[in-house]
Amino acid sequence: MPAFSRLVRFLAKDGRTYYGDAILPPGVSDIAKTTQARIIKGDIFGKHDVTDEVADVRLLLAPLAREDVRTVRCLGLNYEQHAKESKMPLPTYPILFYKPTTSLAGPSDPIPIPFPAQEAPGLDYECELVAIISRPAHNIPASRAMDYILGFAVGNDVSHREWQLKRGGGQWSMGKGFDGWAPWGPGIVTKEALLQQGGGGDGEGARKDVDGKDGKGGLRISTRLNGQTVQDSGTGDTIFGVRETVAFLSRGTTLLPGDLIFTGT
Repeated sequence: MPAFSRLVRFLAKDGRTYYGDAILPPGVSDIAKTTQARIIKGDIFGKHDVTDEVADVRLLLAPLAREDVRTVRCLGLNYEQHAKESKMPLPTYPILFYKPTTSLAGPSDPIPIPFPAQEAPGLDYECELVAIISRPAHNIPASRAMDYILGFAVGNDVSHREWQLKRGGGQWSMGKGFDGWAPWGPGIVTKEALLQQGGGGDGEGARKDVDGKDGKGGLRISTRLNGQTVQDSGTGDTIFGVRETVAFLSRGTTLLPGDLIFTGT
């Protein structure tokens, strides 16, 4: 169990970059409003301490440094509504693709549009729940998947439909993997902190809050573009929940600490 509740990585007003545990005022849950954090020392995925040293936040960065991220796995067509909008059948198994770690960016970084993406229309956004793996996971059952998750964040699987569907030769990565096309953050909320926000008192409660199955609710996922809401859904619409996804991806393939899983839109 991590010592922190809401992990942030930030540029402090002293000019240095730190990992920290976000300090939020009572009643505030939006990590983007963090102005101070308790500095964390040690290995985020191992032994670490949340110190009493408080630093002022100048800028929130991507929650993990690039060198602390192993892979970026993503699911396609994992929401029933999205699959129906795309006029595609619901998948029998999770559809997996990868983004390069160079696609990662911070929550407020500008998103570059490279020349290939300017050749045709098709630029799109996909707001997603991101699960972060905390320790090696290999052939684990869905019932234990939460034990291998450090916490959750929000990410944008920026996409270009022309390159994804028509110019990519059947592979999606070309239309989704440009530099800076996986902004995420502003922090990582542990499953324990999520329970405190969402109710429940055990791992089973956390599962219900995250996956939102069987009428148990879920996490709201929304996107605003220039002040207008353009996506508004929830994790209850997922075809493959977080636990099922992590278990499936661990079958024959070891998941490592720092692996990110974008769970679909």
